[in-house]
This record gives sequence, C-alpha cells and structure tokens, in this order.
Amino acid sequence: MIYYAIKITLSALLIVAISEIAKRSTGFAALLASLPLTSLLAFIWLHVEDTPSEKIAELSSQVFWLVLPSLVLFLLLPILLRQGLNFWLSLSLSAAATAGCYAAMLPLLRRMGVAI
Repeated sequence: MIYYAIKITLSALLIVAISEIAKRSTGFAALLASLPLTSLLAFIWLHVEDTPSEKIAELSSQVFWLVLPSLVLFLLLPILLRQGLNFWLSLSLSAAATAGCYAAMLPLLRRMGVAI
C-alpha cells in the first residue's frame, strides 16, 4: 500500500510542479512537460515491479507510435485560442480532433504490424 502511495505522490507532484512552473515560465514548463517523464516513471515502476524487459520495450515502442496523433492537440489548441475561441471550446475541439487521429492511427498501425 505504501508503494502505491509513493507512486501516486511522485506522479502527482510532477503534474503540480509543471503547472506551478508554468505560472512563472511557460518555456521551462513546456520543456518539462515535453520530456517523456510520465513514460519514464512508468518504465521505472514496471522495472521495480520485475516486469520483463520485453514488456517494457513493447510499451516504449507503442508510446512512440501513439505520441504522433497526440501532437494534433498541441498544434490545434494554440491556433484555436489565437483565433479567439474560448478555452473550453478550443480544448474540446482539439481533444476531439486528437481522438479522431487516434481512431485513424490505430487501424493503420495494426496494418503495419505494430501491436497496439
């Protein structure tokens, strides 16, 4: 139980730290947020839990391919906000477009032989 509390605390602290840093320096916060810290934490937790290396390698490969459609959110959101759309509408449209890209990407990856 303590192990899960540590995992949750460290993961939550990362998110809170990035949001607090963004209040002072969006560039530094963006740098931290763009680092694959979530993936690194997941890999570490899996390794600590004695997950076979092959499973960790498979996760890493899948994360790589699934980062690609997520980039749509980071491209579309600032465009919509700069066009004057309110935050919630911009975020919703960006998330919907991202979900659409995931829906298109998954069958494509399966056809390419990438196990997802």
